[in-house]
Amino acid sequence: MPEVRHPAVIELRQYTLRPGRRAALVELFDREFVETQEAAGMTVLGQFRDLDDPDRFVWLRGFPDMAVRHTALASFYGGPVWAEHGPRANATMVDSDDVLLLRPLDADTGPAVSPATRPGPGAAAPDRLVAVTVWSFPPGRSDGPTLVRDGLVPALRRTGPAPLAVLGTETAPNTFTRLPVRTGENVVAVLTSYPDDRARRRHAADLAADALARDAVLPGLQRESAAAPLTLRLTPTGRSLLR
Repeated sequence: MPEVRHPAVIELRQYTLRPGRRAALVELFDREFVETQEAAGMTVLGQFRDLDDPDRFVWLRGFPDMAVRHTALASFYGGPVWAEHGPRANATMVDSDDVLLLRPLDADTGPAVSPATRPGPGAAAPDRLVAVTVWSFPPGRSDGPTLVRDGLVPALRRTGPAPLAVLGTETAPNTFTRLPVRTGENVVAVLTSYPDDRARRRHAADLAADALARDAVLPGLQRESAAAPLTLRLTPTGRSLLR
């Protein structure tokens, strides 16, 4: 049986790229930066094109814990693969600092992936859409994340596909300061997979029509939120495990 990994620490990374450079980064990333990062101790969970921004690349990677994260990142970014290919990757980017450091919101809401099942380099992109909705709450308040866990997630499961993962802010400090992360955040990211955007919109409509979600959960989230939720509409690359 292929090994199934359940990372306890996850980075959600959003890169703003130079115009027209996304295809070059996707090709380089999927060829050079998947197995090599995993050899250093991390798991490359998913790589995506943003449907709403042709110059945005989104990806996630996971670690067993914060100590392994520090060791793995130091090994990779101080190693020969990044020394050889990192300058080409960086040349495609305008900004790579939009990073959320996350953890599973509950014991059973983390991503579960099997790297042994990943398609090889050059694989065709799957015909799927992954939606990532990021809910933002005031720092230090737990009511919003609790309502996501106890209200929104059950409603999503009632009305459509269960989320691939539900992730909340990792509060441990970023010990690998060479790579910045967003600080002072209190977010929950909900990842859900669909055949296409029509299915995503149908799920959203069914959620809005669900009596409990309509009358209690969604109004409660609106009251607790520090900002309107952000939804990323993402298409996986050919080598993405999350799809």
